[in-house]
Amino acid sequence: MSKIWRVVGVNFDHFHMGDLLRMVDDHPEAEIVGICDDQPERMQEAIGNFQIPESAVYTDVETCLSETRPDLVILCPATADHARWVEMVAPFGTHVLLEKPFAASINDADRIIEAMQAHGKQLAINWPLRWYPSHVMAHRLVSEGRIGNVLEVHYYDGNRGPLWHGADKIEREPTAAEKDSSWFYKKASGGGSLLDYLGYGTTLGTWFHGNQKPLEVTCMTDQSAGLEVDEHSVTIARYETGLSKFETRWGTFTDPWTHQPQPKCGFVIKGTEGTISSYDMESHVRMQTREHPEGQEITADPLVAPGRNPVEYFLHHLTVGKPVEGPLSPEVSRIGQQIVDTAFESAQCGRTLPLLDA
Repeated sequence: MSKIWRVVGVNFDHFHMGDLLRMVDDHPEAEIVGICDDQPERMQEAIGNFQIPESAVYTDVETCLSETRPDLVILCPATADHARWVEMVAPFGTHVLLEKPFAASINDADRIIEAMQAHGKQLAINWPLRWYPSHVMAHRLVSEGRIGNVLEVHYYDGNRGPLWHGADKIEREPTAAEKDSSWFYKKASGGGSLLDYLGYGTTLGTWFHGNQKPLEVTCMTDQSAGLEVDEHSVTIARYETGLSKFETRWGTFTDPWTHQPQPKCGFVIKGTEGTISSYDMESHVRMQTREHPEGQEITADPLVAPGRNPVEYFLHHLTVGKPVEGPLSPEVSRIGQQIVDTAFESAQCGRTLPLLDA
């Protein structure tokens, strides 16, 4: 018989926990054996959605992990707490799926990597944009050399704001009090559009760039009056091949999963022999080549098992004993984090900086 993977969801700071638990619930070889958060009210929706018994609901993480003995822990804490939570969970000898972004800093990213390596377990970082068929198709075409060598990656992404939707993208309008109290809008918790969304662009951008690192980074942010954090950032990264741009926005006119805003959310990749545009939630990519300078729409292949979502993908790799690859890997996500760190520092000091490291 196939192994049934025991999965626990720990810390509900990020609403994506509900989406990830649904993937576990839908997986025929996985089961939710526990959930844990120090604020019980935040678990009520998951308890109802997945019929989680009271005996599997915890408010203390050590008790939860000791009693449930999970194979995999899904972590969704505030960005500033990622390293602390991984260091807390890793000694229990469990694999970890960490919801984006990777970390609050490159130092924290290295703490996370070291904590997992010390206990011999795998770490995967989930970037939801990795599961859009259009972006997977764009990477496949790039890898096949269809547009030659990548010279530039241009990224624009975001949404109306992090409090406008909950688990399963259910729409809601936040109150002023919710905005004031949310970690998304707290500087000390790693809030802001830059830290929320830039890692998407720089991590998938690294994937498209063949894991190349930029030489230097410039960033500017726009901070609305009365807020501790930015809602708009523009980052320019200089590679040996030229300039790439990564732009984040809370406050798009519409959410890309309902109606694409303008500018459209997604990526444009320019190579030596052509270009590819790949937009969030679209069923195709558009590719220009020297043979077809007018451009062609190419239907994106549907994602198939075992690569349809991060839970299915990670459990498959654990089953066959292979490390995760691409944006989910600590190696690629670490480069993305270096760019984010440099962009954040650049915005603070107002000048171009060489790529930062720990």
